[in-house]
Amino acid sequence: MSLNHVRPWRNIYRRTSRQISVGPVKVGGDAPISVQTMTNTLTTDVAATIAQVQAAAEAGADIVRVSVPDRPSSLALKEIVAESPVPIVADIHFHYKRGIEAAEAGAACLRINPGNIGDETRVREVIKAARDHDCSIRIGVNAGSLEKHLLDKYGEPCPEAMVESALEHIRILEDNDFHEFKISVKASDVFLAAAAYQGIAEATDAPIHLGITEAGGLMSGTIKSAIGLGNLLWMGIGDTIRVSLSADPVEEVKVGYEILKSLGLRHRGVNIISCPSCARQGFDVIKTVEMLEQRLEHIKTPMSLSIIGCVVNGPGEALMTDVGFTGGGAGSGMVYLAGQQSHKMSNEQMVDHIVEQVERKAAEIEAAQSDADVAAQ
Repeated sequence: MSLNHVRPWRNIYRRTSRQISVGPVKVGGDAPISVQTMTNTLTTDVAATIAQVQAAAEAGADIVRVSVPDRPSSLALKEIVAESPVPIVADIHFHYKRGIEAAEAGAACLRINPGNIGDETRVREVIKAARDHDCSIRIGVNAGSLEKHLLDKYGEPCPEAMVESALEHIRILEDNDFHEFKISVKASDVFLAAAAYQGIAEATDAPIHLGITEAGGLMSGTIKSAIGLGNLLWMGIGDTIRVSLSADPVEEVKVGYEILKSLGLRHRGVNIISCPSCARQGFDVIKTVEMLEQRLEHIKTPMSLSIIGCVVNGPGEALMTDVGFTGGGAGSGMVYLAGQQSHKMSNEQMVDHIVEQVERKAAEIEAAQSDADVAAQ
């Protein structure tokens, strides 16, 4: 019996959206919420870009976006796509030919604004290229680049202007009988982005790509994204996300998963529940958690680990985790397995021992899943 069945207040009822394909990744409908990031290398530096794509994929990225600002970049894209373990989205602005070249190079999706790549003839050419090469499209509306006629109408970027812009772009695609698209209405202001996303969620059934754009550095951007994306996801809005940070793309992926994990929407790797530490702690909680985060990065199996410094909350938290450790006295603490007290372990050996227990549990979970998959065939 799932926790959501027992505790209905944990349920998030996702908005109903139609489903599209970004390469082999399904977006929308009942598909898991996918996590995206974007490379920040020069696309023409093929080796560096491929390395960054592969690092992001290893961290869990389902989709990676690559900027295609010029013809040399679109020519490099073909090799990048061939070496990528995940679908590649080509980021296109203004130059419609880059969109055609990117589709021909094997991009799984084009990120464009139909209204800024030329007249309807050019838009139709990009749409034809996307259709011919099984390429989806993301309409990317941004508060910082709204059309002049909308700024003249509304006086400033506002939710209404962003939604109107999105619907105008949607109309262009639908008028050309193209429906394999998703939509984003990003802003760096959390309130503006949230209101715009709520508006577009009510106006269309297209899958929605969530993002708080130009969110900032690792810490400030993480906080801003967690607030903005977290609230929208809690409302059931969002089919794919990108956390925009002035940081390594791998960090964007990590933060994206942590946001989804905190809401129970996606699980990957070890979810560490740990206390902030205080004078009651029986061991150095902060240092221990730092070491465990590093040593457990290779675990991709969804599971939970509690690291609590004392017996005030430790036993209660351990009841709900796969593996737990609660600080005690005399230089040792209690190890919990599957929520039950198992055995004592010295503080000196605890990190190695916990890593061993987590790896063993992950292997058990993977074996059980493999058996279930075989039985279902």
